[in-house]
Amino acid sequence: MPQQRPRRFDLIAFDWDGTLFDSTQIIVRCIQRAVADVGGAAPSDKAAAYVIGMGLMEALAHAAPDVPPSKYPELGRRYRVHYNSHQNDLALFDGVLALLADLKERQHVLAVATGKSRRGLDDALRTVELRSVFDGSRTADETAGKPDPLMLRELMAEFGCEPARTLMIGDTTHDLQMACNAGCPSVGVSYGAHEPDAFHALGPMFIAHSVPQLHHWLLDHA
Repeated sequence: MPQQRPRRFDLIAFDWDGTLFDSTQIIVRCIQRAVADVGGAAPSDKAAAYVIGMGLMEALAHAAPDVPPSKYPELGRRYRVHYNSHQNDLALFDGVLALLADLKERQHVLAVATGKSRRGLDDALRTVELRSVFDGSRTADETAGKPDPLMLRELMAEFGCEPARTLMIGDTTHDLQMACNAGCPSVGVSYGAHEPDAFHALGPMFIAHSVPQLHHWLLDHA
């Protein structure tokens, strides 16, 4: 068991895709195929990865500027068709379960703050049997999407946590900007959707290049 030390953070909020779940490349492919399905020009890998973390419709609209708004509902449906066909392909990054278990042992409140839908997150939590690990969660379809700070503010209010004692961990600039907007410290992870060079301007406490590195840092600093 890790050595006990006073907690710096009471609430630790994680992004889902690209931070805990290894889904970035699948999401990129699904976005590209959905855009092509409705007659748009498929975005590049970089452009498709950039929108990960936003709410679904905002992300698809940003990734497909040549698709008219009248086609957005069909664009969303085509994305879900492609994504659902890969649902069983998704997996937690190696080391995530051990990381979460150690944080629970230290009695941190753990939450998910994600651009996924409520249904999508609940399905993922059931798939990997993680429901009891997280104390709370917010999804983009039930509150404001990133980088709006509302989902973090709602989680802080739910658990009575101050911004200074709340840590946001994510793999995109949207995650880190949301933390800034909420007045919370953040940690970036470089193994997900966004290149870490863009993280520095948003002032994360740390940038982890692997789950074990994130695990080690959290045990020493969270």
